[in-house]
Amino acid sequence: MAKTPKLTKSEREGLIRAGYDSIVLEGAGGISTSPVWSKVTGKDTSNRILVIVELSGGNDGLNTVIPHGDDAYYRARPHLAIRKENLIGLDGHFGFQQTMSGFERLFKDGQMGIMHGVGYDQPSFSHFSSMAFWQTGAPNSGEAYGWLGRLADAIDPTGHNQNLLVNIDDHQSLAVRAMNHVPLVFDDPDKFTRQMHHAEAEVMASLDRRDNNRENPTLNYLMDIAASASSSEQLVREAWHSYRTPVDYGLVPFGLERVAALIAADFPTQVYYVPFRNNAFDTHVFQADTHARLWSYTSDHITAFVADMERQGRGDDVVVMVFSEFGRRVIENTGHGTDHGTAGPVFIIGKPVVGGHYGAPPSLTDLDDGNLKFTTDFRRIYSTLIRGWMGHDQVASVLSEDFMPFPVFDPVA
Repeated sequence: MAKTPKLTKSEREGLIRAGYDSIVLEGAGGISTSPVWSKVTGKDTSNRILVIVELSGGNDGLNTVIPHGDDAYYRARPHLAIRKENLIGLDGHFGFQQTMSGFERLFKDGQMGIMHGVGYDQPSFSHFSSMAFWQTGAPNSGEAYGWLGRLADAIDPTGHNQNLLVNIDDHQSLAVRAMNHVPLVFDDPDKFTRQMHHAEAEVMASLDRRDNNRENPTLNYLMDIAASASSSEQLVREAWHSYRTPVDYGLVPFGLERVAALIAADFPTQVYYVPFRNNAFDTHVFQADTHARLWSYTSDHITAFVADMERQGRGDDVVVMVFSEFGRRVIENTGHGTDHGTAGPVFIIGKPVVGGHYGAPPSLTDLDDGNLKFTTDFRRIYSTLIRGWMGHDQVASVLSEDFMPFPVFDPVA
């Protein structure tokens, strides 16, 4: 077989601008099945898996990690504040919603790091802009590639090791957009297939089997993606249909059960991106019951996934990060809800985590026009995961500058 000519940088960027950074086939994108993730720090990190959970809509951090030891919280929220007798106490200052019993167990078992006051300078109150800043790891910059995509490119600049990135969604997240890697994007495994007429099937199959003997690298690149998608769709469906687990993933399983199925099938993927979609956490009015219910779904689902990883014998290999694009304002609004704010908590979860509180809780009285002043740049969280978990030393190659990691993994790489 002739060697496929390699795309130039300008050709690759042109394809990405045209939308070919992933191939979406009825909610799915193409991959290949080569081994993944190189060893960068001298340690074998090839079995490590990072799962990112996005809570879209702007989660109210003050009614998630509740500062019940601070009277200013109750003064600011006469209707929405959760009283001490109605929350799960973690310690003398913080607690969880009563619906977050799964998170309580993870925290008290030492498997959860709560990162306080996480945000960035010059915050945006736009869902779209702020989420883009988090997904790219580059606030106010217009960066074209995601932080996870750049991490894949930094670890494997040639793009030889495909399958680094999986996105459980009906479209590709900016977080996994990369220069040299094509993420697998799918939502419903049963719909992960190319839609075609019966008469077209043999023609498409013959194209998948063709040799790369043309002198057109762009065409070869697109054909290779299509062929890998064709082989991947069957693997995904087989992994999903063969997966059996006694673990209850809760009332609203939003994607981690699909991640578990791929891990059980020994997919070589090391980074999964899973959103809780549809701006669910945008609680402007009548927040109390809605927010408690959302956290019941979220806590149960994530806790089930952690339990399932332990059942599979992969508990030491998997870490979950949970974030939202911004928090909410300190003071409740007249609709018994909360409006777009700034800083909020981030969770790092898993058996390898050194549990506890990290970062300084922001003041509830020293505010910036009614909003919390962030105390932890979110890129410190990314640095913690890049260096401490995924074992990549050159954080600046991913985030443009270095950020001090937290000692969530002992020792930090």
